[in-house]
Amino acid sequence: MDHFPTNWGRPRNDMFDAYGTHPIHQRPDNHPKDTFADSVQRTQQPIVTGTSVLAIKFKDGIMMAADNLASYGSLARFKDVQRLHPVGKYTVIGAGGDMSDFQYIQQILEEVQIAEGTHQDGHELGPVEIHEYISQVMYARRSKLDPLWNSLLIGGFKDGKRFLSYVDLLGTTYSASTLATGFGAYIAQPLLRKAVEGYEDVLTAEQAQNILESCMRVLFYRDARSLNKYQIATITAEGASITGSLKLQTSWDFAEGIRGYGAQTQ
Repeated sequence: MDHFPTNWGRPRNDMFDAYGTHPIHQRPDNHPKDTFADSVQRTQQPIVTGTSVLAIKFKDGIMMAADNLASYGSLARFKDVQRLHPVGKYTVIGAGGDMSDFQYIQQILEEVQIAEGTHQDGHELGPVEIHEYISQVMYARRSKLDPLWNSLLIGGFKDGKRFLSYVDLLGTTYSASTLATGFGAYIAQPLLRKAVEGYEDVLTAEQAQNILESCMRVLFYRDARSLNKYQIATITAEGASITGSLKLQTSWDFAEGIRGYGAQTQ
């Protein structure tokens, strides 16, 4: 029973307080709690975003690439953002979409690693476990109408096995030998499939890096939300490593022959 009369819904007379409740004290909220009650406060669209992440399998492991740009709408606002994040010894996660949501994902992954480490049972989380955990988190948030607005690639190498998979804000997951998020899923993916599929077990690290560099160059030419600064992550039996910022060698000389470019009128 609710023992607070002012919660009963009766009118209150400011001149005469029949229930002796003045001054009004802070009363508990006895209304039922609803998970969806605050849905109007959810993130409706990403604000600061990253674009494509590319990943392929090669004979010794997994290689991933992502540029360093985080755009504020159409403004190239932050040009030194690392969108490839190592998780333990065996895994790297690459993110497109909202960067604040990606920071939250990094935080919860760190908490999971700490919790796992406290058991001191000799077990370490690998890419399969990280992917399973992230996919469940993404689906749970989607089910509460409060998604984490990201497309993620999880790549790793553990126990002699390569692992590469995708998960998005709906909790959709799939695996392939070549994966891409953002605009790269439309432009870079056909190039990656042509260069990699069927050759996963013969491609060297140098060849894999050349393939990714070529695709990043095409994306810089074609994707208005991309940048010519990028990083490459390599995950092999020796562990995961991420390069510093690399710069693409590009040329715009071909644009002179494009109708409508520069001072051309016809």
